[in-house]
Amino acid sequence: MSNEESMTLAMIKAAKALEEAFRSNIELAKAFTRRIKNLSEVLEKKYGTGFKFKIMDFCGTHEWTITHFGIRSLIPPSIELVAGPGCPVCVTPSYFIEEAIKLSLDGVIVYTYGDVYKLRSIRSIKGANSLSDAKALGGSVRVVPSIISAIRDARSHGKEAIFLGIGFETISSGYAQAILQEMIPPNLTLMSLVKLTPPAMFHSIDILREKPTESPIMGVIAPGHVSTITGAKAWAPVSENYGIPVVVSGFEPIDVLASIVEILRQLSRGEAKTVIEYTRAVSWHGDLVAQSMIAKVFETVDDAWRGIGFLPKSGLRLRREYAKYDAFREYKLEDLIPEKWKYDLPPGCRCAEVIIGKAKPIQCPLFMKKCSPNTPIGPCMVSIEGTCSIWARFGAGGLADDIAKSLDLFKNFSNK
Repeated sequence: MSNEESMTLAMIKAAKALEEAFRSNIELAKAFTRRIKNLSEVLEKKYGTGFKFKIMDFCGTHEWTITHFGIRSLIPPSIELVAGPGCPVCVTPSYFIEEAIKLSLDGVIVYTYGDVYKLRSIRSIKGANSLSDAKALGGSVRVVPSIISAIRDARSHGKEAIFLGIGFETISSGYAQAILQEMIPPNLTLMSLVKLTPPAMFHSIDILREKPTESPIMGVIAPGHVSTITGAKAWAPVSENYGIPVVVSGFEPIDVLASIVEILRQLSRGEAKTVIEYTRAVSWHGDLVAQSMIAKVFETVDDAWRGIGFLPKSGLRLRREYAKYDAFREYKLEDLIPEKWKYDLPPGCRCAEVIIGKAKPIQCPLFMKKCSPNTPIGPCMVSIEGTCSIWARFGAGGLADDIAKSLDLFKNFSNK
C-alpha cells in the first residue's frame, strides 16, 4: 500500500469516527443549532435584516468538517461561513515547484508530501508541470509522510537529496528539532517553504474590508493545530486591532458549532475577545519549547503566497548558522523577491480569491469542469486541505442532508 493510499484510509477511518461521535451527541448539536438561530435573530434586530455575518475559518481541517458534516445547512442564511488561507500547499508559489522539478530531473532526490506531488507549476520544465510529471519522465521524486521518513531513507542510500519543507507553524517545530538534534544526514538538505498564518489572517481581513460591497469578516474560527504551537495569543491582535471575535476551535462538528455560538454571543454583546474552545489541546501561550526551537533555527522573512503576492513577515527560512542544511544555499537557488515574483495561477483559476474568502469554489469557471480532484489545475484542488478539493468531494447532499434531517432542520435550511 502506498503512502497516499495509507493516508486516504486513515482519513476515512477518522471521518467515520467523527461521524459516530457527532451522532452520539445529536441532542447537544440540536441545542447549539437552536442557540445559533436565537442569536442570529438577536443580531438581525441589531444590524438589520439582510446583513451577512461572515465567519472565516483558517484551517483546511475546519473547512473539511464544515463541508463534510453540512454545518452550513444547519445554520440560518444570515450566517455565512467562508474558508480562509488554511492550506500551505495551496499558497506555495509555482517557482519553488519548478526548481524542485529541475533538481529531480538532474538526479537530486526530492522528498515531498503526497499532496505536493501533483501540485502544478505555471512553467513547464522539460515537459513536466508537477513532481508527478517529473517522476514519470525519470526524475528522482519520493513521496513521504514526514521529514523523519526522508531522513531514514536518505541515510540508507547516501545520494544527494532535498526535502520540500512545506507547511505552517505546526510542522516547523519538527523541522527545527531535526536540525537541532543533528538528525539530518549530510546528503540531505531542507528547502524551507514554511508559511506563518497570522499575517495571512490580517491580509484576508484587510482585503475584505477594502470594498464596501464585500461583507466584512465578523468572526474568526482560528486554527487548532497551529495554535498548539503558537498559543491563542497569536490571534489576540485580531480581536484587539480589528474588533473581531476569535475562537480557537477543535475539529469535531460539535467544536465548530460551539465556536459559532461563542462568536455570535460576543457579537450580540458588542464584545471582541480571543477565546479557546479547544482547551483540551491549546493554551494561551502555546508550546514554548517548540517556539524556542523555531526561533533558534529559522528567521522570519517577507514571503510570497501563490496568487496573492508578498506578505510581510509571513515565511520562515533557515538562519545562516544552519547553512549546511539549507537547500537554497547548497544548490544556489535564488529566493523570490517582490521584483521577481509574477502572478502564478493558471488562466481562469480563482484560487487566490477562494483562499482569502472573496469567492466560493463554485464561482470559479474551472471548478468541476476543467479542474477536478482527478484532474487538478488550480492549487486549491490539489491538496486534501484545499477548499476546492473539499467542496468537490464533500460539498453537496449525502451526509450533509442526512445530518440536517437528524437535527430537524432540513426543511428550514436545505435551500441554503
